[in-house]
Amino acid sequence: MRSDTRSTTVTSPAREVIPDTITGSVSDQPPVVVPNAAPAREPAAAADGTETRAEYFQRKGLRGRLHGYAIAIVALVAVLIALAASNTAPVKVNWLVGSSHVSLVWLVLLTAIVAWLLGLLASAGFNWRTRAPQRPRRAWSWPAPRRTPKSAAR
Repeated sequence: MRSDTRSTTVTSPAREVIPDTITGSVSDQPPVVVPNAAPAREPAAAADGTETRAEYFQRKGLRGRLHGYAIAIVALVAVLIALAASNTAPVKVNWLVGSSHVSLVWLVLLTAIVAWLLGLLASAGFNWRTRAPQRPRRAWSWPAPRRTPKSAAR
């Protein structure tokens, strides 16, 4: 349903300041115009649904970063595959009691996993030891029963 009412256009004295009018019975004086300090925001999209230049460049920049991350991950996987293929020779591992022969790839992979887990454990410990102080918590108890006035109870 279309309305044929006309609206009056209000122009701002400054481009980034939107005036607000205080109305009401505050005093007997005429209304006071108070400038709004918040800058006017650019509309998120044009009326016809197209994106603005800033949104376009932001989207293109994000796409470029994502392509860069994908290329870096593919290169890292290729290096890891080449490393694993070139280090298949068995090596002797000496333990406290005895020794064993294992492929170098598995030894490097196991060492990397153990180091990663120890890093996670150390990080969690550091975060736990250096966390912000917390207030002591009170023991939880049931809420007190509501008391109604004698006149309301009858």
